[in-house]
Amino acid sequence: MFSQQVFVQGLGMGASLIMPIGAQNAHVIRTAIRGRHVGLTVVICVLVDVILIALGMAGLGAVVESSPLVLAACRYGGAAFLLWYGLRCLGSSWKGGDGPSLAAGAQTGTASTAVATVLAMSLLNPHVYLDTVVLLGAVGSSLAAGHRSSFAAGAMAASLLWFSALGLLAWRCAFVLGRPAVWRVVEALTGATMLVLAGLLLRG
Repeated sequence: MFSQQVFVQGLGMGASLIMPIGAQNAHVIRTAIRGRHVGLTVVICVLVDVILIALGMAGLGAVVESSPLVLAACRYGGAAFLLWYGLRCLGSSWKGGDGPSLAAGAQTGTASTAVATVLAMSLLNPHVYLDTVVLLGAVGSSLAAGHRSSFAAGAMAASLLWFSALGLLAWRCAFVLGRPAVWRVVEALTGATMLVLAGLLLRG
């Protein structure tokens, strides 16, 4: 049975977990500024969240939490990924250059490359699993059976609305964000954020 109140609860909690800057959000912004495969990137991000939320609601989160080996792999593997990504962004900011090319004809990335990159940004980031599978799954599973689908639908809707809005806003603001000086700031902030996330992940 659909419950509007539980749907809003799922929407709010999903938004609170998805909206803070992370690897997915940073990648969507960078892709939108470059103006290439923006819609595809947004769709993949949403689909990944939808699948992981569904798995969390099915009880996968409890399995993950009960396995110290899996948790350790997520922690250290994810920290290594975030560290690499953060240093890459900081290196790009330090080198400077002309910023991302916004002319459609100047873009060279293929759709398959875009899909592979966004999957890596999503699935190699442990925060995605912690937010969707563990946290949302735990809260959703604690609800009455008839309300779980409403909660899941709300959390999934939060992902759809957020990534769509983020991609559209960054794309519309690309003429500003793509300027060399601004782009260096975007890269620096993204890199610093990834390093902070890596440190927090290692601290537990």
